[in-house]
Amino acid sequence: MVTRIKLNELDDALADLPYPMTHGDAVSELDGYVLQYADGEEPLGDVVERSDEDVFDDPSMLDAEIRNNLPTEAVGEPGQSEGEG
Repeated sequence: MVTRIKLNELDDALADLPYPMTHGDAVSELDGYVLQYADGEEPLGDVVERSDEDVFDDPSMLDAEIRNNLPTEAVGEPGQSEGEG
């Protein structure tokens, strides 16, 4: 079964996972979760796969790595630019 989550629900999805966990374990644990973006969606394991970290010590570390590896379409309105003007 696939569970779709939004970015604002990410903390809850990561909180109950067993830590510390390896990169490979994180990808496996998050299999079945799909992260919904402002313009599309992506399997959460694919986002974690892009991380260079070997071990995630706690939920905040995994959360930060996920957010650092989000594609452009993950946040905001399509085509919107922040910080200009």
